[in-house]
Amino acid sequence: MLTLHDYLPSQNGWKARVLFGLLDIPYESHLVSIFEGESRTDAFLDLNPAGSIPVLELEDGRTIAESNAILTYLAEGTPFLPADRYQRAKVMQWLFFEQYHVEPVIGSLRFWTLTGRLELNQAMVAGKRAAAVRAFAALERSLSDTPFLAGEEFSIADIAVYAYSHRAEDCGFVLTDYPALVAWFDRVREVIGSGYPIYPYSDDPHSAVR
Repeated sequence: MLTLHDYLPSQNGWKARVLFGLLDIPYESHLVSIFEGESRTDAFLDLNPAGSIPVLELEDGRTIAESNAILTYLAEGTPFLPADRYQRAKVMQWLFFEQYHVEPVIGSLRFWTLTGRLELNQAMVAGKRAAAVRAFAALERSLSDTPFLAGEEFSIADIAVYAYSHRAEDCGFVLTDYPALVAWFDRVREVIGSGYPIYPYSDDPHSAVR
């Protein structure tokens, strides 16, 4: 059986959980305590030299790190990753966009805000917030013309970008100026359903969040 090395409050881990559920693929979950340093142990670094979660461990022991690479692996041969060369490239376009313009921006601001680290990173906050606004504007322009990011059909691009962008209010953003983006949130939420909770960092007793 596949094993997902995961950390529940992570939206990167959430992406994989969602796709596992949508594809009805059984898997085992191994939870990693990042605040206790478990992701920096030799054993975990053998799974992923970068020391980040999630990591997908295959039945034969091989591993795949990086959430969007995991999505791509799981979605192969399914409607969530088109076979058409152009459509597949469009999906990849948005997966790369997410890792450059969304996760390191909104993801970082959200993590700092929810774990009490915003003041410690104050020098980077203004730049991150400006980058987030540019990302929202890019998404708004794209979604004004199409129901989903890669076209007419829901794909792993939507899972990836939605994961952190729909939690932007957690770090103080108001998205009323982006009606197409908000409408897309509703469409993605309808496809995914309600079976994939967002876990707060306070659930982790070692996070120092109370």
